[in-house]
Amino acid sequence: MSEPLASEGGEGCLRCGACCFSNLATYVPVRGDDYARLGERAEELVFFTDNRAYLVMHGGHCAALAITTDEDGARFTCLVYATRPATCRELHRGSPACEGEIAEKGARPRRAHDALVALRVRSPRDDKDPT
Repeated sequence: MSEPLASEGGEGCLRCGACCFSNLATYVPVRGDDYARLGERAEELVFFTDNRAYLVMHGGHCAALAITTDEDGARFTCLVYATRPATCRELHRGSPACEGEIAEKGARPRRAHDALVALRVRSPRDDKDPT
């Protein structure tokens, strides 16, 4: 039996995030009903090219992905989970497509998280000239 989806209280998706990462600007297509479902966030999260719409990618991951840390480590949360595009809705935790995402990109979320943590722990005095 597979782990429950994040919406059902499962932590797997929230600890992974691999499917939200790509270096392709056109990674997540947004259809008309997806755009409407995103509501007010659509203008901020969707871009158009050649009469097609896609979610904005930022720093190698979806712009709607929040990367945070809690007491258990890295956490990857979709800020538009309830209104996410069909492409995201159709990817099920533990499915062959999910496993492929993890196999191909599993290290990217951890690297992104580690980079954010490194930025947060830098203190302003690190930038001062020691002389």
